[in-house]
Amino acid sequence: MTAHRLIVGACLAAGFTTLLDQSVLNVAMPALRGSLHAGDAALQWIMAGYSLTFGLALVPAGRLGDMYGRRALFAGGLTVFAVCGIVAALASDAWAVAAARLVQGAGAGVVNPQIIGLFQDLFTGTGRARALGAYAVVGGVAASVGPPVGGVILHLAGDDPGWRLVLLLNLPFAIATVPLALKLLPKDVPDRRRTQLDLPGLLLLAAATLAVLLPLVGVSGGWWWAAAAAAGVAALVAWERRYTARGRTALLLPALTRSRGFVLGTLVAMCYFGAALALNLVIALFLQDGLGLSPLAAAALSLPGAVGFAASSTASHRLVSRYGRHGVSAALAVAAVSVAAAAAATMLLPVGGVVVALGVSQLVTGAAGGLINAPNQALTLTHAPPGAGGLSAAMLQLSQRLAASVSIAAVTGIFLHTAQAGLLQSYRAALTHGTLLCLALVLLSLLFAVADGVAVRAVSVQAVADGPTIRRSTV
Repeated sequence: MTAHRLIVGACLAAGFTTLLDQSVLNVAMPALRGSLHAGDAALQWIMAGYSLTFGLALVPAGRLGDMYGRRALFAGGLTVFAVCGIVAALASDAWAVAAARLVQGAGAGVVNPQIIGLFQDLFTGTGRARALGAYAVVGGVAASVGPPVGGVILHLAGDDPGWRLVLLLNLPFAIATVPLALKLLPKDVPDRRRTQLDLPGLLLLAAATLAVLLPLVGVSGGWWWAAAAAAGVAALVAWERRYTARGRTALLLPALTRSRGFVLGTLVAMCYFGAALALNLVIALFLQDGLGLSPLAAAALSLPGAVGFAASSTASHRLVSRYGRHGVSAALAVAAVSVAAAAAATMLLPVGGVVVALGVSQLVTGAAGGLINAPNQALTLTHAPPGAGGLSAAMLQLSQRLAASVSIAAVTGIFLHTAQAGLLQSYRAALTHGTLLCLALVLLSLLFAVADGVAVRAVSVQAVADGPTIRRSTV
């Protein structure tokens, strides 16, 4: 048991650093842009590209872990992640940073399914639930504490090398975790019979996602890209049906795509995750570029959100056990009200009032987020078919990451297009527009959560009508 706890510790450390990386960079983006004279497109790719390759690597990496073992992939992915962080930190060109971030995201995407797979392999029942819950909480805490940590680094080191040190923040974790993983993780035992990679399905999914993403980062030909995205989705669906008919394990596992609970829970995660990451980024840009606050002051405004998230996360398992999907819906409603209030405050209040309102909104949305992320993941993964827990978790993460890359590109694109240097009112309008788009995503997430709650209630009512011995849990 002690060895298992050490493995969990190594896994959580690796998960923390790969999930911390994007949030900690938010507060450093203005410094990076000024130091490297980065254009809007490069800035969008630096932020959105990481989530894109992170997501695309998840499913094939998870399946390779099933086939060949997890230790080498875990250590190798974390090494690639750390090395690319060094390359990005030493870069003298914004596009070089963007390229390094693309590869770094793939490294993170290789590591994280091994974490979930190890939990699936080593634990059962309550032990597995605790490990997966700890991983979800660690991910949320990493996202929340990133901006304050980045702000402190920039305050102490200055804009340059401050943003470079932010990109090197993962290095100590990798140096400590890789040797520990090589020592503690089970030896790799290849088993090529367990599953297939479905690389054509993955390539079609990547092509469809890129067709959505490219016009959002300034590539011309919007309608053509929309048509290409639709064609890519159609080709993906047709291929997956054909692949499944051959008796192979498709990227879009039919048991998952036919599960109403899994699909709705995934849509909840996609919309909320994308909104949360994008909103945090544009708030950081507004506070520093628009209001001229220092990175430390901007980071201080995100600290209430981190505290709120950490506090509510500790009680999230009670929310799941007592209220099920309805508890997640209530938390999403609170988050939606908070985001709407932030948008109204940005439009109507004086500068001092806007700063206070954003701080309060960060506290409320952070606390709500702690009651959304881990509970929604737990509820969604209860719909995973037997023997497909790792694949189901990878698909959930893949969906979140692809949604995040598109959301970040869209929201930051609106913000950067609207904001004009030196014109505070344009920054107000930019943040308002970006916040309203994030609000729309949160409301969509709430709609999907309510729909799932209604479906579960309908099944429960029918079960009661069928007989007193039949029950359907909400969890």
